[in-house]
Amino acid sequence: MKIVRNTLLALALGVSAASAADLLVTVDGKKITSDDAERFVRSTSPKQTFAKASDDEKKIIIDRLVERALFMEASKKAGIDQDPDYIKALAVVKDELLINQWMRKQFDATVVSESEAKEFYDKNKNQFQEPMQVHARHILFKSDEAAAKAVIKELSALSGDKLKAKFIELAKSKSEGPSGTKGGDLGFFAAGQMVAPFSKAAFALDKGAITAEPVKTQFGYHVIYVEDKKEPVTISYEKVKENIIQNLKQTQFRDMLLKSAKEMKSKAKVVFPEAKK
Repeated sequence: MKIVRNTLLALALGVSAASAADLLVTVDGKKITSDDAERFVRSTSPKQTFAKASDDEKKIIIDRLVERALFMEASKKAGIDQDPDYIKALAVVKDELLINQWMRKQFDATVVSESEAKEFYDKNKNQFQEPMQVHARHILFKSDEAAAKAVIKELSALSGDKLKAKFIELAKSKSEGPSGTKGGDLGFFAAGQMVAPFSKAAFALDKGAITAEPVKTQFGYHVIYVEDKKEPVTISYEKVKENIIQNLKQTQFRDMLLKSAKEMKSKAKVVFPEAKK
């Protein structure tokens, strides 16, 4: 009875219970709905949605849809839908759409079981590793190598928490790099994320150690302190399962297309015209 009452209420208000919220605008009797807007947005910006757009963005989108409806009507009045070039182009689009829809159905029909995905993971665990990372700090002198050496000398007698605290203090007062205000903190990084000389020196250090000599890069002279290290870690199967399934599905789909094309060619009568002499 509740559903009946809601439906009667919607009808009494002169709107459809199913579509009342969908209608955005009417242009010369043609209804433009939120579904039309979503399709329009996806066709231009696949990662965006109309529903999540700001109010100003929605106004712009609706305005474009109104213009589109008016242009379409103008095209029909001009007889473009009967133009031979249009009809020829439409036939090509229809053929491409037909093939794309067939391929989509073939792809959707391709199934990769979780056992296949797990087997691939177990055989290729080396592909699913987070590399070794270093948490480092540095004190940068853009051109003064002597100043960098003086800092190393000042720090060389310290160790443990005292070394770390003094390093942070000197980084804040002496470093000429942007990280100086943060005590030279660069956070964790993998080998390829820093310039080669810096990366090589940082990864060669033990946890809690500093470089014995300044490290020269195109940015200047660095005194490096390694605060922590993370050993390589194998990413769990659960975290990569969906990616594995999608990659295996793509591979199976590609193999199926190649096999299907080969079989179809073998059965079809394909005739090439003789070369003109």
